Amino acid sequence: MEKADLENRRILYGRRQGRRLRTGQQALLADELGRIGMERPADGQRIDPATLFPAGCRSCWLEVGFGGGEHLAWQAAHHRDVGILGAEPFINGVVSLLAHVRREGLDNVRVLPDDARALIDALPDAAIARAFVLHPDPWPKARHHKRRFVARWNLDRLARVMADGAELRLATDDVDYLEWMLEHALDHPHFEWQAKGPEAWRERAEDWPVTRYEEKAVKEGRRSWRILLRRRQRPVEG
Repeated sequence: MEKADLENRRILYGRRQGRRLRTGQQALLADELGRIGMERPADGQRIDPATLFPAGCRSCWLEVGFGGGEHLAWQAAHHRDVGILGAEPFINGVVSLLAHVRREGLDNVRVLPDDARALIDALPDAAIARAFVLHPDPWPKARHHKRRFVARWNLDRLARVMADGAELRLATDDVDYLEWMLEHALDHPHFEWQAKGPEAWRERAEDWPVTRYEEKAVKEGRRSWRILLRRRQRPVEG
């Protein structure tokens, strides 16, 4: 398959729903998603993040594939002046996030229950001050590596919508995917690795909470690696 084909494809791999939703979860989905949910943008559509948060926000962050939503909800609760966009096609994960949103009384979260690429492509240039891609599916089989989110074409997408100097946080507990992430991120012209030493990928920032997924991984003998990148400055025109 040609690179151009991969760049333009929006095939969504994986399940959209696991366990059947209970009645209470269905009600939560209807109520909260109706309040903070987003429709999948049409091709070519542009979304101004400022219009999504009528109460205002000092900046906008993005989490790609938020899983059970613990990390996103923690960030939203600790940065209530920041508008946080999250995209997750797995409906059980969406319901989990919505439960956190309701429990914490969060109004600075907006959710797309769909492929993150559709949301990224609809955002204006330099709109995102921080982005997270935490523990994405590693797709371990070689023939499935093209499905991995962290790849040149998706880093291109993120580079367009991220502001100069914006942080991109990556994490994985899969060694092969770690090597893949480093290869693609360090080779990308618009991102700079912020490692300050050989132990950098084992260090956790104070505002990088431990999730149940990570706790389970540790119990199973897997450790998480973290990569902090920064969006390089755009060249001055003229």
